Amino acid sequence: MAAVNLEDVNSVDLLNELLRRMKCSSKPDKRLILVGPPGSGKGTQSPIVKDEYCLCHLATGDMLRAAVAAKTPLGIKAKEAMDRGELVSDDLVVGIIDDALKKPSCQKGFILDGFPRTVAQAEKLDEMLEKRGVKVDKVLNFAIDDAILEERITGRWIHPSSGRTYHTKFAPPKVPGVDDVTGEPLIQRKDDTAAVLKSRLEAFHRQTEPVIDYYNKKGAVANIHAEKPPKEVTVEVQKAVSS
Repeated sequence: MAAVNLEDVNSVDLLNELLRRMKCSSKPDKRLILVGPPGSGKGTQSPIVKDEYCLCHLATGDMLRAAVAAKTPLGIKAKEAMDRGELVSDDLVVGIIDDALKKPSCQKGFILDGFPRTVAQAEKLDEMLEKRGVKVDKVLNFAIDDAILEERITGRWIHPSSGRTYHTKFAPPKVPGVDDVTGEPLIQRKDDTAAVLKSRLEAFHRQTEPVIDYYNKKGAVANIHAEKPPKEVTVEVQKAVSS
């Protein structure tokens, strides 16, 4: 990655970043894992927690793609596995997380989203953190009934070019099936149908329940009532993180 020449950064941005770092210096370190099925609201809460505690957000899928694009040593190995049609090994993914933790933005800790998905991954992650002399502080389990998720997800419609999202029940467009701003048709993502959701939820429960059990034994799990309105969930998340 090319180094940024600070002389080229405008003063307002520099000052804002300095002020942000000064404010962050008094915050406690936090290492968090977010667990929850699709549609449980992790994506809504994650940026709020990230900003509040000055954490870096680590989405392993994005990090893998970035490592491959940047041709880092681990990225090259990951690409070789992908080209062979294999899954990227847990060791490689944990290595990419380890690399990311060296960045200044991760100095106060991190939010991990989408990893670990298995107990084996959780153990490898814990081993890596132990070498750094730290551990996972909290696993936020976004618990929500599958029937509520189905209503949330199958009602989602998207305006592809702007990314604007609507919901037939919770945030309907002025005219059904049409974007409010452009009048263009809305689409439903292939993943947002009831059949796809059912198989994704089955896979999610099968994979992640053992991970939640694993961290429960360590006393690290906080169950979040994710069916509540977003503002109430935020309050619950902040209580869990600060406890």
